Amino acid sequence: MRLSGSDRVLVIMAKAPRPGAVKTRLIPNLSPEAVTAFYCCLLDDTLALARSLEVAGVEVAIMCPESDVNELARLAGTQLLGKAASVVAQKGEGLAAGLTSVFAHFAEGHRTSARRTNPLRRRIIAFNSDSPHLARSVLEDAFETLAAHDVVVGPTHDGGYYLVGAKVSHSALFAGDGMGTSSALERLLARARALELSVGFADRFYDIDTADDLSRLAEELRLAPARAPRTAAWLKEWDSTAH
Repeated sequence: MRLSGSDRVLVIMAKAPRPGAVKTRLIPNLSPEAVTAFYCCLLDDTLALARSLEVAGVEVAIMCPESDVNELARLAGTQLLGKAASVVAQKGEGLAAGLTSVFAHFAEGHRTSARRTNPLRRRIIAFNSDSPHLARSVLEDAFETLAAHDVVVGPTHDGGYYLVGAKVSHSALFAGDGMGTSSALERLLARARALELSVGFADRFYDIDTADDLSRLAEELRLAPARAPRTAAWLKEWDSTAH
């Protein structure tokens, strides 16, 4: 018997695009208003990337602080055609609380409602809102990796991670500090080992935190703007004024 709803969920970790609240490490190089405009483009293209997996049966959702739900629901509903992505308020403050909320909401809630019809577990992946340039195949492969492991992680070159997935809510997996630091991945893997969870890996990648990341992304999208068209257009204008 088939489960109601999808057995794969891709959840974008996002914030409402407000000056001084998003991509703050770029502010020394860009004004808060420019950073906000840039983040809007990243988020829009990330949503489009995520929505491209819907044809393969992947459910798309957004997890965000409670104060951002209405604004992100409006953005998700007006910037994309078709069924709007669901927007869910996280419980607690900060990224660790947001990630914990993803699996508590989408894994545990689904397991309770589906227990009588099918024992299969959903595969849930939480994904950064600033990696629209990631190849769709990386996300598809991450879901396949998760089928054979308890956890899947997509490492970044700076010691963090841009995606993490699981089939069950592990409340201790994101406990403690270190989120958003160069030791974030190391800490996550240490907690996974302590919980005796098997871990599979997605391709190593980079997200957009610094001016060097911005320049790298601008060059990549200059050669292949269709990968993230709104972001490419913004970066083309930024690059022409910055140089």
